[in-house]
Amino acid sequence: MLVQPYLFFDGRCDEAIALYRKVLGAEVTMLMRFRESPDPAPSGVLPVGSEDKVMHANLSFGDTQVMVSDGRCTGQPGFQGFALTVNLADVAEVERVFGALADGGQVQMPLERTFWSPRFGMLADRFGVSWMVMAAPEG
Repeated sequence: MLVQPYLFFDGRCDEAIALYRKVLGAEVTMLMRFRESPDPAPSGVLPVGSEDKVMHANLSFGDTQVMVSDGRCTGQPGFQGFALTVNLADVAEVERVFGALADGGQVQMPLERTFWSPRFGMLADRFGVSWMVMAAPEG
């Protein structure tokens, strides 16, 4: 069995892909735009002018795969009830990634030492995706 997250950015997927490539080194392993689909979307499902939006893409973050899309291109992504967790090797990398993901977003818990990590913090990025960023335990 394989369970993977699928995030719908409602029209901002290209922007999200660019951020995740820059900050997290995400690799785009597949990308299809609505205009490339062998079966066009039913009439009225997508706003006019959405042909170049992302119908489906697959991002690779190391061993993790995350699927993304522009969905119905409404411009109102809604990410609630979950968070993606990033475990990094050292505190300096945690601080870099946390700062970059928080830019334009909202810090929910500033980076601090916890009993499980030398540096842990929570934020929602500029798209509203919640992230927990942490360093590997010391020792």
